[in-house]
Amino acid sequence: MTEAPMIRMVSVDKHFGELHVLRDINLEVTAGQVVVVLGPSGSGKSTLCRTINRLEPIDSGTIEIDGQRLPEEGKGLAGLRADVGMVFQSFNLFAHKTILENVTLGPIKVRRTPKAEAEKAGIGLLERVGIADQRDKYPAQLSGGQQQRAAIARALAMKPKVMLFDEPTSALDPEMVNEVLDVMTTLAKEGMTMLVVTHEMGFARRAANRVVFMSDGEIVEDAEPEAFFTAPRSDRAKDFLGKILTH
Repeated sequence: MTEAPMIRMVSVDKHFGELHVLRDINLEVTAGQVVVVLGPSGSGKSTLCRTINRLEPIDSGTIEIDGQRLPEEGKGLAGLRADVGMVFQSFNLFAHKTILENVTLGPIKVRRTPKAEAEKAGIGLLERVGIADQRDKYPAQLSGGQQQRAAIARALAMKPKVMLFDEPTSALDPEMVNEVLDVMTTLAKEGMTMLVVTHEMGFARRAANRVVFMSDGEIVEDAEPEAFFTAPRSDRAKDFLGKILTH
């Protein structure tokens, strides 16, 4: 009996009105794998990421997390969502709460963790992402890179089985990108199951086990990074790489 994949998508379709944004998506991510999703704008990458915890409903197909099918709504969905950490392009931190309060809110409210225990764990996570000294500040007092690292700590505080990253560095100034990617690379090395939508090719080469290339709502290629970057099989991937790797 092999283990169920940590993320499993079978024949997933999604439309926005007339637009067919996900076309028959079949994807499995095993525990501890880091899968980077690449592709041109409008290829469906972010939508794919957002369907995995039902921030976007799907029209047909099934999505499972750790062998459990995603419920449509209700308590079961909240429970499964707690197992899936999500980090967005915008940091989505609560402006009126301190960094430590942002990190401990989920464990206290959702996981019913006692406050002292949640705070101790929260400080540990802020140390892991390198901003424990900022714990009593408010999001607006932090740089974008620090805010995004706080958002990663907040997602990790729920002890998720899976982490989803939707273009986590695209809103950051260039000098802050690496501090966030470094935290993500460490997570990858520690065996966190991750699905990362990004434009950061260096991270894809360095940290990913697999690269999934999307175009027009379809998965066109699914390969190891070295194979994808050195010998892409499809014309669409060659065209995409030709445009970005020449800059």
